[in-house]
Amino acid sequence: MKTYFVYIVKCKDNSFYTGVTSNLELRIDQHNFGIKPDSYTFKRRPVELVWSEGFSQVDQAILWEKKIKGWSRRKKIALIESNWDDLVLFSKNYTQFGNKINE
Repeated sequence: MKTYFVYIVKCKDNSFYTGVTSNLELRIDQHNFGIKPDSYTFKRRPVELVWSEGFSQVDQAILWEKKIKGWSRRKKIALIESNWDDLVLFSKNYTQFGNKINE
């Protein structure tokens, strides 16, 4: 059975890039080698893998990739750090939580 990975890399400029692949090691190498000059990570190399999750179905992996791409930076950091309390907090309406959001 094939595994599909959703992954987050941290770029040299501290931004995050989220993608999906069936070969995680090769894909990270491709990001760092710079295969496509017009890609997001090309001018932000090197990149570092900071999070990944495997899925058995490609459609599930693509769904999660799209969800994560829509998340705020702080929510992505909570995921990377396995900080489930903040992940839940940052999934709610920001106006409900006062200073915790601005920390």
